[in-house]
Amino acid sequence: MKTVTLAHGNGGQENNELISKVFYKAFKNEILEKSEDAAVIQDGTLAFSTDSFTVSPIEFAGADIGKLAVCGTCNDLAMMGAKPKYLTCSVIIEEGFEVETLKRIVNSMKIELEKNGAYVVSGDTKVVPRGSVDKIFINTTGIGEIKQKGISSNEILEGDVIIVSNSVGKHGATIFAAREGIDFSSSLESDCASLWPVVEKLIENGIKIRALRDATRGGVSAVLNEWAKQSNICVEIDEEKIPVTDEVNGVCEMLGFEALSLANEGTFVMAISKDQEEKAMDILKSIDTTKEAAIIGTVSSKHLGKVVLNSPWGTARFIDLPTGELLPRIC
Repeated sequence: MKTVTLAHGNGGQENNELISKVFYKAFKNEILEKSEDAAVIQDGTLAFSTDSFTVSPIEFAGADIGKLAVCGTCNDLAMMGAKPKYLTCSVIIEEGFEVETLKRIVNSMKIELEKNGAYVVSGDTKVVPRGSVDKIFINTTGIGEIKQKGISSNEILEGDVIIVSNSVGKHGATIFAAREGIDFSSSLESDCASLWPVVEKLIENGIKIRALRDATRGGVSAVLNEWAKQSNICVEIDEEKIPVTDEVNGVCEMLGFEALSLANEGTFVMAISKDQEEKAMDILKSIDTTKEAAIIGTVSSKHLGKVVLNSPWGTARFIDLPTGELLPRIC
């Protein structure tokens, strides 16, 4: 690894290598090493997260970079059982950017903040010469109040069930179609959505969540591989139970993508004990953003540290961390 490539930002193997060998090595501490979606601080009462957004195009079916920025950070907090409270917003804008477009983006942020009950309380704006940045980059940092303690990708146990909250791959497929000017003559759009309202309902109904992770860069494949290694477990998933829309399947078949590796921006993966699966599924099915939720697998000790995909024909194969350049600029 002599230079940084686009593959180092894909959320897969190269991205993990860059983070572990450069950033984790320099910033090593107990909180960071837990590798959660958000840092748990202040004796487990607060969650803290930051993210930068550079999607291209900046407006696409189902969302725009503003909605993405607020959902991304608020969702990371929600994945630790935390109610989003306060955000910062830093924006780098290219000279010549249209003010009307900026207003639409900021209004999208406002709408998602209201859904989360959160506020932007600090920020920064920079304008750079034309060509120095691609239109607009946004960074959001958030603090949330933890409502359920103990959610961690390091605590998954054998016998737990794995649930995905939505059909997978819609965001990645939508961005590719928009970028390449492909018209699928379908309803394909990003799944970008705020997830705290869903997590809040699960918590209020007594669901004891073992682990949560929104499947962004690297998709469901990246999440499950990280969990398998962090908790030293084997995750077995059933191919026929994975919800994928016909539109996303079409994109994958046409272009050779794997739906499990495509990015999502309003879909989480959850691990819970088997005795709570029915109640959790009833809750998820009752909410519009998670009505396509499905139980896709279980946790075993068959191949520790690995993810196994079982096919309908009785065969099985390992699902590894995504590698290479996967749809750059997806979030």
